[in-house]
Amino acid sequence: MIISFDTPCYYFTSVTHKRLPIFQTDKMKQILVNALNEARRSSGMLLFAYAIMLDHLHLITDGKRKPSDCLRFINGVSAKHILDHLKQNELTASLDKLRQAKKRDGSQYSVWEHHSDKFLLTSESMFMQKVNYIHDNPVKDGLVERPEDHLYSSARIWRGTPLEDEPLDMDIREIKWRKR
Repeated sequence: MIISFDTPCYYFTSVTHKRLPIFQTDKMKQILVNALNEARRSSGMLLFAYAIMLDHLHLITDGKRKPSDCLRFINGVSAKHILDHLKQNELTASLDKLRQAKKRDGSQYSVWEHHSDKFLLTSESMFMQKVNYIHDNPVKDGLVERPEDHLYSSARIWRGTPLEDEPLDMDIREIKWRKR
């Protein structure tokens, strides 16, 4: 894939409902990673960069689908996984925090705010600016000292030093870079 005006990528930030710190534990982060892998498989989208923060997710995908379709897969699959975990483990206090007025479709919980940020990335420089922003975000928030220290981030992959059991693999091999 070549990053260009005709073949853009998407940068998404999905924020949790009421900015609740849903991803405080590695268990909840791993549930999100598993959901992102499922969303990737079922949608066919490519994932290029990510960081899971306490109350939001940054992600860069390819642009083969409409942004609304990508978000439907990302937020929809992850919300189902998270809510299923909370229900199966009878974590009612956590479920109560996600409760909202019952919608027409019968749902009564919301994991994500419904207005995710989305940006079209139409050049390699824009793309790399967002990759660097994503990887620096855990440092800026005081979670780690160096980007590669944040376990649930693609920083190590981009630096060429992935863990053997990296939580979420990236599709950066699919990018065809212009000659530098």
